[in-house]
Amino acid sequence: MRLVFFGTPQFAVPSLEIAAASGHEILAVITQPDRPKGRAQELALPPVKSAALRLGLPVHQPAGIRTPEFLEFLRALRPDAMAVVGYGKMIPQAILDIPPLGIINVHASLLPEYRGAAPIQWAIANGAAKTGVTTMRIDAGLDTGDILLAAETEIGPEETAVELGERLAAMGAGLLRDTLEGLRQGRIVPMPQDSSRATLAPILKKEDGRIDWNWPAARIHDRVRGLLPWPGCYTGWRGRTLQIWETRVAEPAAGAGAGSLEASKSRLFAACGEGTRLELLEVQLEGKRRMSSGSFLNGYHLEESETLETNR
Repeated sequence: MRLVFFGTPQFAVPSLEIAAASGHEILAVITQPDRPKGRAQELALPPVKSAALRLGLPVHQPAGIRTPEFLEFLRALRPDAMAVVGYGKMIPQAILDIPPLGIINVHASLLPEYRGAAPIQWAIANGAAKTGVTTMRIDAGLDTGDILLAAETEIGPEETAVELGERLAAMGAGLLRDTLEGLRQGRIVPMPQDSSRATLAPILKKEDGRIDWNWPAARIHDRVRGLLPWPGCYTGWRGRTLQIWETRVAEPAAGAGAGSLEASKSRLFAACGEGTRLELLEVQLEGKRRMSSGSFLNGYHLEESETLETNR
């Protein structure tokens, strides 16, 4: 099959690799432009670009995909289908109309659940017990196209968004392979989504990581697992931001107000809503490095009745 591949992040790399290994003719790999990264602001290659160069595939990084020049470039390739995996921009109708077999998207949820930019993060942050990957045929809406194939998996009780993302990337690659083969053979029947069951996974904002200690410990723990690697979860302590990197739901302790801190030997606990309690395993004080709770307690004497700020 003659294929154009759109993708940018690491999540898309397994899909590109398996499409190339499956014998499809990858006519072009379209990815976002190189971006400045890190303190030095040096230009960094998108992971998909690095993978495409390693595979010897032609790479294109248009500043925009709606220009007449880019549309003519795609039409001249005469692809049978296109695949989109985390490209980072909405695909306009003019591109949707080009390939006869349509544009296949690998989406990291069981559509119509978690439509949007951050399905992995919000599934964990909301305490979902399962998720999956779906291939769909892109239309003009936001993740509203017909479902082609889907695969389900459970979310581990301690699994982070980074860990789940790696698993779903591999699952999505296999599903893309099966979808392309099924479309080639004409044996996939697209299934319309039930929009009455739709939920949203909007793009993450920094304020989504602010912890409200009035929430139950399990909800905060899910939020910490889910909002990785960005924005992460944070709170205020002694007028500074305290990033919470790793937690564990602990046995409840009666009488402590939400946000109250308690140290027990080298362990650090925070009281949460509904009488629950959370153990803080790894933290990072503003301007300092990440550290275990034991190292944190060694460096900062915890005063009696000290509390974390719910809002900052």
